[in-house]
Amino acid sequence: MPDSKPEVPLSTALDLTLDGPALTAALVDFPSVSGTEKPLADAIEQALRTLPHLTVDRHGNNVVARTRLGRAERVVLAGHIDTVPIADNVPSRLDEDGVLWGCGTSDMKSGVAVQLRIAATVPEPNRDLTFVFYDNEEVAAHLNGLGHVATAHPDWLAGDFAILLEPSDGQVEGGCQGTLRVSLTLRGERAHSARSWMGSNAVHAAAPVLARLASYEPRRPVIDGLEYHEGLNAVGITGGVATNVIPDECTVVVNFRYAPDRTPEEAEKHVREVFADCGVDEFVVDDHSGGALPGLAHPAAAAFMEAVGGTAHPKFGWTDVARFSALGVPAVNYGPGNPIFAHKRDEHVVVDRITHCERRLYDWLTA
Repeated sequence: MPDSKPEVPLSTALDLTLDGPALTAALVDFPSVSGTEKPLADAIEQALRTLPHLTVDRHGNNVVARTRLGRAERVVLAGHIDTVPIADNVPSRLDEDGVLWGCGTSDMKSGVAVQLRIAATVPEPNRDLTFVFYDNEEVAAHLNGLGHVATAHPDWLAGDFAILLEPSDGQVEGGCQGTLRVSLTLRGERAHSARSWMGSNAVHAAAPVLARLASYEPRRPVIDGLEYHEGLNAVGITGGVATNVIPDECTVVVNFRYAPDRTPEEAEKHVREVFADCGVDEFVVDDHSGGALPGLAHPAAAAFMEAVGGTAHPKFGWTDVARFSALGVPAVNYGPGNPIFAHKRDEHVVVDRITHCERRLYDWLTA
């Protein structure tokens, strides 16, 4: 079944007096598939400009609001406002068990709702606050709004500690792993398959690459008390010309998910070394985003962990905490959505998680 066409919301205004679950539902009913975020960015900007304790700036479809109270520390609360394409799961639906269903409920409009609620209900926080709402997180990295703000206005993102309200099921996830994708190409010589000895089969030549991947033993380093788990895997393979032709080229696409104690340069060097003697003719980096150290030893992070309770966990995927880390701002992931349900047709969030997450942040920022 094809994805449904996003509908224009009935109202273009956001009511920040709604509670967290109701505000999440309003955001979900305001379609903002990547590339179409402008109406929602307009609504968020309009709503934030009604709050006298905030100064509001905008760059493209990215909205940044800040308190300027002269506090000793500044905390950044960030979240993306786009979603993956709608899959017949808008408008939102709240069931009798307290579960809110709909595109973006988990990833990450419930987190954005928490940001907006904190912006509206904490006019005099004990730390200065920066709220960042950005576009195009779910698509190619070069479109990412947070990256655009970091390049054009890095001072807007300055802070002592950042919280990305990505789905983490109400648990703190420290840092994130890096991700490197490479294409390994092996070449042979075409021939008629009836006279295969006249050529050289490039698909067969990929056997050492696949064997190396199958026998690879990933590291599990412990950083700030969190155990990360690396992975090196084939995620695609192409080769073949016709059913009666010996293929003269085969490409294996490999994804390396690496712990944040490796630099991007070290990660690429490692992958090159793994396949150094496998007969690879061409090694091309298709995509690369470095990881982020958890930074849990920072005083602001330690205070946050004490306030929210529970045990910190490593973030195995890549998130935009890496962009804050590159700016020298330690960051964690902490949001009400469950990442298991992100991007799914049956995406949902438990409304109690929204309330819980908001309450923990409120208590921390008003203590």
